[in-house]
Amino acid sequence: MLKKFFIICSGSDTDILDQCSIGEQNKFAGIGATVFFTAVMAFIACSYALFTVFDNLYAAIGFGFVWALLIFNLDRFIVSTIKKRDNIMDEILQASPRLILAVIIAVVISKPLELKIFEKEINQVLLEQKNDLTLANKTQIAQQFTPNVEALEGHIKALQSQIQTKETEVNALYGTYISEAEGTAGTNLLGKGPVYKEKREKHDAALAELQQLKSDNKAKILVAENQIEQLKTDYDTQVLTSQPVIDGFDGLMARVNALGELSWLPSLFILLLFLAIETSPIFAKLLSPKGEYDYKLEDAETAVKTWVEQKVNERKVLLKTDQILNNKIYNDIAEEDELYTYKRKKARELMQLQADAFFNHQKNAL
Repeated sequence: MLKKFFIICSGSDTDILDQCSIGEQNKFAGIGATVFFTAVMAFIACSYALFTVFDNLYAAIGFGFVWALLIFNLDRFIVSTIKKRDNIMDEILQASPRLILAVIIAVVISKPLELKIFEKEINQVLLEQKNDLTLANKTQIAQQFTPNVEALEGHIKALQSQIQTKETEVNALYGTYISEAEGTAGTNLLGKGPVYKEKREKHDAALAELQQLKSDNKAKILVAENQIEQLKTDYDTQVLTSQPVIDGFDGLMARVNALGELSWLPSLFILLLFLAIETSPIFAKLLSPKGEYDYKLEDAETAVKTWVEQKVNERKVLLKTDQILNNKIYNDIAEEDELYTYKRKKARELMQLQADAFFNHQKNAL
C-alpha cells in the first residue's frame, strides 16, 4: 500500500509500471518517496515561517498545508515530465529548466528551517539589536524633553541664586549693624545710637525682602519642579508606549536579517542538503539507464503518435483527392449545353428584375 502511494507520488504511469519488474517499481517508489518527504519538509518550513508572522498556529498550519500541496505538485510535475532520451544532451536540455525550478524550491524550503535550527543564535542577535534599539529610542525621546528640562533646571538655579545673593546681602547688613552696636566699626561708638538704628532698619528691610523673595521663589521653584516631574512622566510614558514595538521586533524579516549576521557556512550546508534532496529525483532519472518502464512508455507514446500522424496523413490525402475530383467534375459540367442554356435563362430573368427594380426606385424618387 505504501509502495503504491509512493509510486503515485512519482508521477509515473501506474498501468505501465504494474507490468514492469519489482526493481523498476522500487526505483520509482524511491523517487516518489523523495517527492513526498520534500513536501513534508515544505509543510514544516512554511508553517514555522508563517507562525512567526501571524502568531496563530491554525493559520500557519493551514497555509503550510496549501504550500506543501503546491510543492508536492510542482515536484511531481518536474519528475514526471523528465523522460529518457537516446541522447544525453537532449536529456540535460530537457531537465535544465526543471533543475532551476528545483533549486528555487530548495532555497525557499531551506530558509525557514534554517531559522528554526538556529533559533537560539538568532534570538541572541535579536536581543542585542533590541537593546540597541531600546537605547537609541530612549536617546531620541530624551532629545525631545531634555532642552525643556534643562531650561527649567536653569530657571530653578537662577531663583536659588537670587535667594543666596539676597541672604549674603542680609548677612552683610546684619554684621554691619552689630559692629556699630559694639563700636568695632562705623562710628566706633559703643551703644545703639542713630547710626545703629539706621543700619538696623536697613537690615530689617532687606530681611523682609529676603523673606518675600524666598516665598515668591519657592512658589516658582515648586511650579518648575512640577513641570520637570511632568516632563519626566511624559518621557517615561512615551518610552513605555514605544517599547512594545521594539519588543515585537522579531518577525520573519528581522529573523532573516539576524540569520545573515551569523556564520554563512552552516546555512550553506543546510541549503546544499535541500538542494541535494530536491534535485535527487531529477538526477536519478538522468543518471539511471533506460529501463523497462521507459521502453514501454516510449512504445505507448510512439503508438499514439504514429496513429495520430496516420490519421492526419489520411485526412490530407482525402482532402487532396476530393479537390481533384471536384475540379474534374466541374470541368465536365461546364461543357454541357443544357446547363449553359439553363444558367443563361436565369441570368436573363435576374437582369430583368434588377432593371425593373431600378426603374421603380427612380420613379418613386421623382
